[in-house]
Parts: sequence; C-alpha cells; structure tokens
Amino acid sequence: MARVIVDVMLKPEILDPQGQAIARALPRLGFSGVAAVRQGKRFEVELDGPADEAALSDVRKMAETLLANTVIEDYAVRVEP
Repeated sequence: MARVIVDVMLKPEILDPQGQAIARALPRLGFSGVAAVRQGKRFEVELDGPADEAALSDVRKMAETLLANTVIEDYAVRVEP
C-alpha cells in the first residue's frame, strides 16, 4: 500500500484573497517577518498497490479531472516515503 500526496495551489498570477487575509492577520497575532502567504489544498491518496508509474499516472488524471481546477490551479504529485 502506498500513499500519494497531491498538492494543489493557485497559479502565481491568480489573486489569493485567503492567503492575503492570513498574511494581514499574522501581525495582529504577534507574528512578524512574513512577506506573503498563499493558501492551497493537500490530498492524500491511499493506493491499494505500489506507487508505480501506472498508478501515478492515474493519480495525475484524478488531479487534472477532479482535485484541481487546472485553469487557475497547479498541482504536484509525490509519493510519501
């Protein structure tokens, strides 16, 4: 059994109002030194078998069709050790 992580983030050119709100709130909470925040999503996909190339290809298809809106979001797929 393998675990595959799919990280989804807004593309750099897309405005991230949630990230901006977090960045504005941090100084009020006593945190300093943060220039910017971008918020994203993380999906953990548990596979029945090994994380071979065929399984990773399927996970990429999942990301493209369901997990990410590829018009405004980028995604990265990685196998968790």
